[in-house]
Amino acid sequence: MADRFSIRTRIASLTALLFTVILVAAAFLFVAQLRSSLYANIAASAERDAEAIHDAIPDAEEWDDDDRFFQVADNGQLVAWSENVEGYGIFAEDRVTFDGEDYLVFLEADEGETVLIGHSAGDADEAVDTVVGLLFVAVPVIDLIVFSLMLLVVGRALRPVERMRREVDTVTSTNLDQRIADPGTRDEIGRLATTMNRMLARLAESQATQRRFISDASHELKSPLASMRQYAEVARDYPGRITEAELADAVLDESGRLERIVSNLLVLAHADEQSLNLDSAPVDLDDLVLAEASRLRASTTLTVDTSAVEAVRVSGDRALLAQVVRNLADNAARHATSTVQFSLNAADRAVLAIEDDGSGIDLGDRERIFERFVRLDEARGREAGGTGLGLAIVRELAAAHGGSVIVDASTLGGARFTVTLPLS
Repeated sequence: MADRFSIRTRIASLTALLFTVILVAAAFLFVAQLRSSLYANIAASAERDAEAIHDAIPDAEEWDDDDRFFQVADNGQLVAWSENVEGYGIFAEDRVTFDGEDYLVFLEADEGETVLIGHSAGDADEAVDTVVGLLFVAVPVIDLIVFSLMLLVVGRALRPVERMRREVDTVTSTNLDQRIADPGTRDEIGRLATTMNRMLARLAESQATQRRFISDASHELKSPLASMRQYAEVARDYPGRITEAELADAVLDESGRLERIVSNLLVLAHADEQSLNLDSAPVDLDDLVLAEASRLRASTTLTVDTSAVEAVRVSGDRALLAQVVRNLADNAARHATSTVQFSLNAADRAVLAIEDDGSGIDLGDRERIFERFVRLDEARGREAGGTGLGLAIVRELAAAHGGSVIVDASTLGGARFTVTLPLS
């Protein structure tokens, strides 16, 4: 039952059906042409008989031929006829039947004298019927042969596909490193095998990334929870060792850190599912940049340079764009020695650059830092409260707004992060 609806059976059936239609059409044309040719031969023979009768009307007894007859009429009156049509009136139709025989009737008129010649159509009709009978047998036989050949040919062509199906069916989450055997051809089957191997490679990479993400997220969430648990155990087991204010501060700090991690994970989860809800509207990006610069001046001792910030308006979600600016500003502040510089301008697109005078980022790490939970300076990152998700979020939010982010060397000596966004 399953094979009945297989691709092989459907292709073979459709091919056989198409071949049947073509054969039937060709058979009709052939039969029509054969009949026309046979009747044309009869007409030519009748024409010769008519010319001979015009020259000299034969005696009825001399015209002894059951396969033909003649009638001669003068001004609508029969004046001569063959013996086999004696007693019949003038035939007015192209085809007549008498004595169980069909005749084709041809008329030849000359100076008031009309000659009607009838020739038997039996042999021609019998030949046509024989051919039709043969075609009724031959067409189904040929159709069956075509169907069987197509089953064989398509089956052989799809055999590598069935083999690949069985191989893919054995792939599970535990053996995503398994690959499909390459048939070594450049046809559709070879390209299918290549595509499936690429898909398996992407699945394996995605699984590895997911597992690494879960592991890193668990580690990040475990750290503040363990810290709060430690403070609580000390407060319980050693009363007076930690004051209520110290305990409250510790709980507030670590819970804030937990909240930031969870919030960042939610943003990344929505980005992975392409379900970020963008409340798109015109946004003055320079206002967001200047607000972050003011915050850094108030919360740090760094020199914050905004002299290269121009008025630029983009279209996007104000809150998410503010998170992009803040994440980059916080990253620059964590790594800067003394100076953070903002620049913003617009040509075809809005270009925001945030630079610091820190130690910079090695060329080999400039792509890796946008991965999740990656810190090039682990101790420094944890001490400053970083989760290793800020730059990953920047890339996802920039992409969601139709933009991009890159990092290169700054003229200040540190790193320069450049975000490009479409203008409003």
